[in-house]
Amino acid sequence: MKPIQIFILTLVLLVFFANTSKAQKPTLLDSLSISDTIKVKKVRNHSPTKASLFSMVVPGLGQAYNKKYWKLPIVYAAIGVPLYFAVTNQKEFNKYKAAYGLRVDGDDATIDEFDGVLSQENLKSNLDYYQRNKDLSYILVGLFYVFNIVDASVDAHLFNFPKNDNLSFNLQPSIELTSNNELSKGFRLVINL
Repeated sequence: MKPIQIFILTLVLLVFFANTSKAQKPTLLDSLSISDTIKVKKVRNHSPTKASLFSMVVPGLGQAYNKKYWKLPIVYAAIGVPLYFAVTNQKEFNKYKAAYGLRVDGDDATIDEFDGVLSQENLKSNLDYYQRNKDLSYILVGLFYVFNIVDASVDAHLFNFPKNDNLSFNLQPSIELTSNNELSKGFRLVINL
Protein backbone atom coordinates (compact mmCIF):
# COMPACT_ATOMS: atom_id res chain seq x y z
CA MET A 1 0.00 0.00 0.00
CA LYS A 2 1.05 3.48 -0.76
CA PRO A 3 1.37 6.04 2.07
CA ILE A 4 -1.56 8.09 0.82
CA GLN A 5 -3.78 5.01 0.86
CA ILE A 6 -2.70 4.21 4.43
CA PHE A 7 -3.52 7.76 5.48
CA ILE A 8 -7.00 7.69 3.89
CA LEU A 9 -7.75 4.26 5.39
CA THR A 10 -6.65 5.45 8.82
CA LEU A 11 -8.78 8.57 8.51
CA VAL A 12 -11.85 6.55 7.51
CA LEU A 13 -11.35 4.10 10.40
CA LEU A 14 -10.93 6.95 12.88
CA VAL A 15 -14.10 8.62 11.71
CA PHE A 16 -16.01 5.30 11.74
CA PHE A 17 -14.92 4.27 15.23
CA ALA A 18 -15.34 7.76 16.59
CA ASN A 19 -18.97 7.87 15.46
CA THR A 20 -19.79 4.38 16.79
CA SER A 21 -18.50 4.94 20.31
CA LYS A 22 -20.99 5.94 23.00
CA ALA A 23 -18.71 8.29 24.94
CA GLN A 24 -18.20 11.91 23.97
CA LYS A 25 -14.64 11.79 22.74
CA PRO A 26 -13.16 14.42 20.49
CA THR A 27 -12.77 13.20 16.96
CA LEU A 28 -10.34 14.07 14.28
CA LEU A 29 -13.02 16.15 12.61
CA ASP A 30 -13.58 18.10 15.83
CA SER A 31 -9.94 19.01 15.97
CA LEU A 32 -10.04 20.06 12.33
CA SER A 33 -13.12 22.26 12.69
CA ILE A 34 -12.91 25.96 13.26
CA SER A 35 -14.32 27.05 16.57
CA ASP A 36 -15.83 30.44 17.34
CA THR A 37 -13.76 32.14 19.96
CA ILE A 38 -13.66 35.64 21.26
CA LYS A 39 -10.33 36.87 22.43
CA VAL A 40 -10.85 39.19 25.35
CA LYS A 41 -8.10 41.60 26.07
CA LYS A 42 -7.28 41.54 29.75
CA VAL A 43 -8.09 44.84 31.42
CA ARG A 44 -5.00 46.25 33.01
CA ASN A 45 -5.38 47.13 36.65
CA HIS A 46 -4.81 50.88 36.73
CA SER A 47 -4.21 52.35 40.16
CA PRO A 48 -5.37 55.90 40.99
CA THR A 49 -3.25 55.77 44.15
CA LYS A 50 -0.13 55.01 42.13
CA ALA A 51 -0.91 57.85 39.70
CA SER A 52 -1.41 60.27 42.60
CA LEU A 53 1.81 59.22 44.30
CA PHE A 54 3.73 59.53 41.04
CA SER A 55 2.40 63.07 40.59
CA MET A 56 3.29 63.95 44.18
CA VAL A 57 6.89 62.85 43.74
CA VAL A 58 7.44 64.31 40.27
CA PRO A 59 4.75 66.59 38.81
CA GLY A 60 3.58 65.18 35.50
CA LEU A 61 4.68 61.61 36.21
CA GLY A 62 1.10 60.61 37.05
CA GLN A 63 -0.04 61.94 33.68
CA ALA A 64 2.68 59.88 32.00
CA TYR A 65 1.52 56.82 33.97
CA ASN A 66 -2.00 57.46 32.65
CA LYS A 67 -0.60 57.74 29.10
CA LYS A 68 -1.72 61.38 28.81
CA TYR A 69 1.60 62.62 27.49
CA TRP A 70 0.08 65.73 25.94
CA LYS A 71 -0.58 67.06 29.46
CA LEU A 72 3.09 67.09 30.45
CA PRO A 73 3.93 70.47 28.86
CA ILE A 74 0.79 71.95 30.40
CA VAL A 75 1.74 70.70 33.87
CA TYR A 76 5.30 71.99 33.61
CA ALA A 77 4.17 75.36 32.24
CA ALA A 78 1.47 75.71 34.90
CA ILE A 79 3.97 75.06 37.68
CA GLY A 80 7.08 76.55 36.06
CA VAL A 81 5.74 79.99 35.10
CA PRO A 82 4.50 80.95 38.60
CA LEU A 83 7.68 79.47 40.07
CA TYR A 84 9.78 81.67 37.79
CA PHE A 85 7.80 84.74 38.87
CA ALA A 86 8.09 83.71 42.52
CA VAL A 87 11.88 83.53 42.27
CA THR A 88 12.06 86.82 40.35
CA ASN A 89 9.80 88.59 42.84
CA GLN A 90 11.84 87.13 45.72
CA LYS A 91 15.04 88.69 44.27
CA GLU A 92 13.37 92.07 43.85
CA PHE A 93 11.84 91.81 47.34
CA ASN A 94 15.26 91.10 48.86
CA LYS A 95 16.79 94.07 46.99
CA TYR A 96 14.13 96.52 48.23
CA LYS A 97 14.15 94.97 51.72
CA ALA A 98 17.90 95.57 52.03
CA ALA A 99 17.52 99.15 50.75
CA TYR A 100 14.61 99.84 53.13
CA GLY A 101 16.57 98.34 56.02
CA LEU A 102 19.52 100.65 55.31
CA ARG A 103 17.18 103.61 54.98
CA VAL A 104 15.46 103.12 58.37
CA ASP A 105 18.48 101.98 60.43
CA GLY A 106 18.98 105.51 61.78
CA ASP A 107 22.59 105.75 60.64
CA ASP A 108 23.14 108.61 58.18
CA ALA A 109 26.44 107.07 57.04
CA THR A 110 24.70 104.08 55.40
CA ILE A 111 23.47 104.74 51.88
CA ASP A 112 21.29 102.38 49.85
CA GLU A 113 21.33 101.99 46.06
CA PHE A 114 18.07 103.96 45.68
CA ASP A 115 19.23 107.03 47.62
CA GLY A 116 18.01 110.13 45.81
CA VAL A 117 15.91 108.03 43.42
CA LEU A 118 13.13 106.67 45.68
CA SER A 119 11.73 108.01 48.90
CA GLN A 120 11.24 105.87 52.00
CA GLU A 121 7.52 105.57 51.22
CA ASN A 122 8.29 104.44 47.66
CA LEU A 123 10.72 101.82 48.99
CA LYS A 124 8.04 100.55 51.39
CA SER A 125 5.47 100.50 48.57
CA ASN A 126 7.80 98.51 46.29
CA LEU A 127 8.61 96.16 49.17
CA ASP A 128 4.91 95.47 49.75
CA TYR A 129 4.29 95.06 46.01
CA TYR A 130 6.97 92.41 45.53
CA GLN A 131 5.98 90.67 48.78
CA ARG A 132 2.37 90.37 47.57
CA ASN A 133 3.41 89.15 44.09
CA LYS A 134 5.86 86.63 45.57
CA ASP A 135 3.20 85.22 47.89
CA LEU A 136 0.64 85.03 45.09
CA SER A 137 3.14 83.24 42.86
CA TYR A 138 3.88 80.64 45.53
CA ILE A 139 0.14 80.13 46.09
CA LEU A 140 -0.31 79.53 42.35
CA VAL A 141 2.58 77.04 42.33
CA GLY A 142 0.91 75.16 45.20
CA LEU A 143 -2.51 75.20 43.53
CA PHE A 144 -1.18 73.92 40.22
CA TYR A 145 0.80 71.25 42.06
CA VAL A 146 -2.41 70.07 43.78
CA PHE A 147 -4.37 70.27 40.49
CA ASN A 148 -1.67 68.09 38.91
CA ILE A 149 -2.22 65.41 41.56
CA VAL A 150 -6.02 65.61 41.33
CA ASP A 151 -5.89 65.42 37.53
CA ALA A 152 -3.69 62.31 37.64
CA SER A 153 -6.03 60.65 40.12
CA VAL A 154 -9.19 61.44 38.12
CA ASP A 155 -7.58 60.28 34.87
CA ALA A 156 -6.54 57.02 36.54
CA HIS A 157 -10.10 56.46 37.81
CA LEU A 158 -11.44 56.98 34.27
CA PHE A 159 -8.63 55.04 32.55
CA ASN A 160 -10.74 51.95 31.84
CA PHE A 161 -13.98 53.85 31.32
CA PRO A 162 -15.57 52.84 28.01
CA LYS A 163 -15.15 55.45 25.34
CA ASN A 164 -17.88 55.72 22.72
CA ASP A 165 -17.78 58.17 19.82
CA ASN A 166 -21.54 57.87 19.31
CA LEU A 167 -22.48 59.35 22.68
CA SER A 168 -25.08 62.08 22.20
CA PHE A 169 -27.71 63.95 24.14
CA ASN A 170 -30.89 65.15 22.53
CA LEU A 171 -33.62 67.24 24.15
CA GLN A 172 -36.96 66.59 22.44
CA PRO A 173 -40.41 68.05 23.06
CA SER A 174 -42.82 65.46 24.40
CA ILE A 175 -46.61 65.11 24.58
CA GLU A 176 -47.87 62.07 26.46
CA LEU A 177 -51.25 60.77 27.56
CA THR A 178 -51.44 60.32 31.34
CA SER A 179 -53.37 57.62 33.20
CA ASN A 180 -56.43 59.90 33.69
CA ASN A 181 -56.61 60.74 29.94
CA GLU A 182 -54.99 64.16 30.12
CA LEU A 183 -52.25 65.44 27.86
CA SER A 184 -48.92 66.03 29.55
CA LYS A 185 -46.53 68.43 27.81
CA GLY A 186 -42.83 68.62 28.49
CA PHE A 187 -39.40 67.69 27.29
CA ARG A 188 -37.63 64.37 27.07
CA LEU A 189 -33.89 63.90 27.32
CA VAL A 190 -32.72 61.13 24.99
CA ILE A 191 -29.25 59.73 25.58
CA ASN A 192 -27.72 57.61 22.82
CA LEU A 193 -24.80 55.47 23.89
